[in-house]
Amino acid sequence: MKKKRYATFSFLIIGILTSLLWIYPFYLVIVNSFKTRGEIFRSPLNLPIDFILDNYPVAFARLEFVQSFYNSALVTSGSIVLIVFCTSMAAYALSRRPSKTSSVIYFLFAILMLVPFQSIMIPLVAIFGAVDMLNRTGLAIMYLGLGSSLAIFLYFGALRGIPKALDEAAIMDGCNRFQIYWYIMLPMLKPTTVTVIVLNAIWFWNDYLLPSLVINRPGMHTIPLKTFYFFGEYSRQWNLALAGLVLAIIPIIILYMFLQKYIIKGISDGSVK
Repeated sequence: MKKKRYATFSFLIIGILTSLLWIYPFYLVIVNSFKTRGEIFRSPLNLPIDFILDNYPVAFARLEFVQSFYNSALVTSGSIVLIVFCTSMAAYALSRRPSKTSSVIYFLFAILMLVPFQSIMIPLVAIFGAVDMLNRTGLAIMYLGLGSSLAIFLYFGALRGIPKALDEAAIMDGCNRFQIYWYIMLPMLKPTTVTVIVLNAIWFWNDYLLPSLVINRPGMHTIPLKTFYFFGEYSRQWNLALAGLVLAIIPIIILYMFLQKYIIKGISDGSVK
């Protein structure tokens, strides 16, 4: 009993310390977003002496937040819709038609998760630029390709846990393959779909590198690209940048809070079964 209590206490301490390490950067961002630039450099770890609320309306205006939010939301939602429907249909076809070819295709998608984006970004952007497919449309298509591997991996694992007897019963009732996918399989894949949505939404919403290479037209910049404008050649407006970061992370935190109960189940369904 003493050993169990000691182990439980040790895990509790480790959990608390780990949580503090994760929370600490958020504390710095939020606290320093209410300071002047000078106070940030004098005492970055302390609470603000006077809470400067003016940082937020100024950052909102400088970011052109409404337009930037629209661009980020359009790219993120469009990419996620493409990923959910394309990868779920592909995983359904691979799982319900077992063969050597489908196994090879599945393992190719699984292996592609190990390929770093930095190794393909230059030829990828060059190819899309050659066919005039940059900016928001090209960015959404690139995200579809880059996010498909993990999504197919999760959907394939979840579909293997759904008995094929459901397909056979639906076929006997007169359903075709698409109707089986749309009316039976996709609703049963809800936890996995939510997991795919949240994981990719966090990635797409916060991504800076790929949009910086792809978006080259005024009025199409996402929030991360706009936030970079606070860092000039001779000055860095940390107080406004941190306020802008707080505004940028609020939507994705709200999304996660609403969908978090499905995430663990979706990951377990897609990776274990």
